[in-house]
Amino acid sequence: MALTVEAYGSTDVGKKRQHNEDALLVDAELGLFVVADGMGGHAAGEVASARAVDVVRNQLAGGRQALEDLSRAATPEARAAAAALVETAIQRACAEVYRLAAADPSKRGMGTTLVCLVVAGNKAVVGHVGDSRVYLVRGGQCHRLTEDHTLVAAQVKAGTLTREQAHASQFRNVITRAVGIQESVQVDTLMVDLLPRDAFLLCTDGLHGYLPDDELAPLLANGAPKDMPAKLIAVANERGGRDNITAVVVRFSDAGEASDELQETESRMEALRRIPLFRHLTYKEQTAILSVASSRSFEEDEEIVVEGRPGDELFVVVKGRVAVEKDGMEIAELVTGGHFGEMGLIDNAPRSATVRALEPTRVVVIGRSDLMVLMKRESILAVKLLWSFVQVLSDRLRATNAELSEVRQELAVAQAVQPFAEE
Repeated sequence: MALTVEAYGSTDVGKKRQHNEDALLVDAELGLFVVADGMGGHAAGEVASARAVDVVRNQLAGGRQALEDLSRAATPEARAAAAALVETAIQRACAEVYRLAAADPSKRGMGTTLVCLVVAGNKAVVGHVGDSRVYLVRGGQCHRLTEDHTLVAAQVKAGTLTREQAHASQFRNVITRAVGIQESVQVDTLMVDLLPRDAFLLCTDGLHGYLPDDELAPLLANGAPKDMPAKLIAVANERGGRDNITAVVVRFSDAGEASDELQETESRMEALRRIPLFRHLTYKEQTAILSVASSRSFEEDEEIVVEGRPGDELFVVVKGRVAVEKDGMEIAELVTGGHFGEMGLIDNAPRSATVRALEPTRVVVIGRSDLMVLMKRESILAVKLLWSFVQVLSDRLRATNAELSEVRQELAVAQAVQPFAEE
């Protein structure tokens, strides 16, 4: 799939600050877009943000091969290597800012938030530390792809603070993670499928503090991308401009006709959202699930899973048709959007049926081991998935009990009628 990209960025000191400690980078050739919000005072904040952006760019340029590999084929190995490259780049920036601060007493304690979008073909990797944000506007809806690393965000996540209380809290700007405060930092990464007409916004809290998520979609959906950063900054200044304000807008379009790859990308998320197991996840959480999924192709009459053989994968049909067979007899047919094998995510138990491709078929595959790694990293997602598993098992148990009740009733009727039949 050939996607073209337009990207523009702008930064402003705001109405209250004396100097601008934000930094940004728009490098369409490398496919790298970065926003950083420095902290430290006495010009240390702007040193931290600028240096962090430079280090990230140099590291990504040096590891460009990993991005090219991902662009050619989004194999699990290529996805892992690209995510690792982004994480390493931010870690190197963290170590460098920490080193500069340790070497200069006037810059002790300086640091910076950092978000980046790294594009490789029809995939992108989001890297994130701090409370700057990345938003995705798709299909008229705005989805936040990052979680603020702040004290109040952690309290909201733990259920000890409501969102309304968090918004009014005097501690809402207390950051729990930053680049350069310590020698290393935990980096969040997220792999995202790209679609034509997708628009991404990278911004500092000087912008998102004044713009609720639901206001962003119409603002980013209309107008030329080159005008959007200035328009967003103007809104933030009109509403107070208490901090430095930085925005980078990245919009994608299709350079040619829709390809099979594009059609698969469009159907992956829609198919995932229809599966009861994943229905209650947020858009970001569903995106994280897809980031550990892979795709496979099967020829007509090829077996995808075999009855009696162990398996630990969930399959989602994104193109084609499959037959579900029990003891050699077809009991169901699944088309695009259908799924099978979810119990394999619980354990490596023998499959209860054979699934065979009725025509050339493409499936998305989610493996238990990859899902478990994700669940260990994302505790809230893990709780939601476990609860959904309980609901799925409960529904199946009710259905089985209902079927058994019907069989018992039929058997009772047959036994009652049998003596009369014998007479």
